[in-house]
Amino acid sequence: LRGSKSFTAALAGEAERNGHGLAYKSVSVGHLEAAPLSPSRLSLGRASSTATSTVAPEQGRPRDYLVLAIFSCFCPVWPINIVALVFSIMSRNSGQQGDMDGARRLGRMARLLSIVSIVLGTIIIVLYISLSVRGNISF
Repeated sequence: LRGSKSFTAALAGEAERNGHGLAYKSVSVGHLEAAPLSPSRLSLGRASSTATSTVAPEQGRPRDYLVLAIFSCFCPVWPINIVALVFSIMSRNSGQQGDMDGARRLGRMARLLSIVSIVLGTIIIVLYISLSVRGNISF
């Protein structure tokens, strides 16, 4: 005769007594499943329900900052603004494929590189104009 391989992982009274876990039902070895919860126990669980969720609803597609990246291409810092344009296009593609986290991350990087490009480009243009007005630079 062979012994049975089924067992009970936790008794219902033990789960209530120690305050941990949920009652498990008897199953075969390697297949533990939680016992179904009553509707009143569902609200006491750790998982949040949609009715009591405090997370803001999905904002829709994340921004890709394509217009800002194109505007930054007019500044004389070409390696940075070209990379910003590439990140912006990658962000748009990720958003269209449904990868919202990747699209947000790439969009933030495109925004950062575009702003850096615009700031550095403005500094270069102001320096060029101020030095050319003073007569120190002739091109």
